[in-house]
Amino acid sequence: MSAQILERLTDESIGLLKQMISTPSVSRDEGAVADILQAKLTGWGMAVNRKGNNLWVKERACAAGKPVILLNSHIDTVKPAAGYTRDPFTPVVEDGRLYGLGSNDAGGPLVSLLALFRYLTGTEAERSYSLIFAASAEEEVSGRGGLESILPELGAVDLAIVGEPTGMQPAVAEKGLMVLDCTALGKSGHAARGEGVNAIYQAMPAIEWFRTHTFDRVSQFLGPVKTTVTQIEAGTQHNVVPDTCRFVVDVRVNELYSNAELLAQIKKECPVAQMPITIQERSTRLSSSCIAMDHPIVRRAMSLGLKPFGSPTMSDQALMPFTSIKIGPGLSSRSHTADEFIGLDEIRDGVKTYVALLDGLRL
Repeated sequence: MSAQILERLTDESIGLLKQMISTPSVSRDEGAVADILQAKLTGWGMAVNRKGNNLWVKERACAAGKPVILLNSHIDTVKPAAGYTRDPFTPVVEDGRLYGLGSNDAGGPLVSLLALFRYLTGTEAERSYSLIFAASAEEEVSGRGGLESILPELGAVDLAIVGEPTGMQPAVAEKGLMVLDCTALGKSGHAARGEGVNAIYQAMPAIEWFRTHTFDRVSQFLGPVKTTVTQIEAGTQHNVVPDTCRFVVDVRVNELYSNAELLAQIKKECPVAQMPITIQERSTRLSSSCIAMDHPIVRRAMSLGLKPFGSPTMSDQALMPFTSIKIGPGLSSRSHTADEFIGLDEIRDGVKTYVALLDGLRL
């Protein structure tokens, strides 16, 4: 297909992105933008599948036994940041930048992947793989009504390309997440009399351990596991020794540990004072991910001069039980910020890079 056709498809995707920005799509309330996208895909002649606010299109060749590549990004956004000086739902182009909530995270990557899908499936050129395009919901809240809910519908997937703003550099590893709810127990008493067992003091050795402990396995791309105490709650009034202290730990897991393995190690090694501390995980489903450096998509990326890196931020990769790589136009540093934007040239260059990555790729 010609460069002119690719340019037209990209222009149409940018027009769709403007429509998406104009339509609020905060996580778990993406119905209106899903309706717009469904209508647009149908108008472009695609057989669209929908479950909740998730949409996907399977190339007909998926039934031919070829390896399957999933092109995935998300349609939901966070709530607008307090510092916006513009209307977050009014798409405005200034100096080559498209402003609006979700323009960078992840509207730009999503419409770029869509242009790629239309370009590759619109040609009769033989490919060694078939494609699925999926626009998923609830990514920003890791919701169970998002990508996870449609994975059984997609069938076998051999590789996923996850569209997130990475500056069009390939993230070959991504940290996972566990959130731990910890409770230290004591015994109440009168503060003036020195009675009781102070639950805050009971918690302090564990909190210090989470602050200073280092785990043995350090990733080439993601570095060490990171544990951070982010919330603490104790006490009812100033003169009562608290009998309960609750604190929350954010755990960012590298690809060298499974969540279950790391959780078991934490429970075994976390120190206690006079009384035990309970550690309860909210979930172990948000796993770290990595892709082998000799995988064909990584080799192709490096041949194009792209530089693999490890991503500290999480995406729907955490829910994918198959090989994936994260790459897309825009910058992660703009995500969730006021006056969010993406460069139109970033989208155009991103589509061209996506095509260069996949055109002729063999799995």
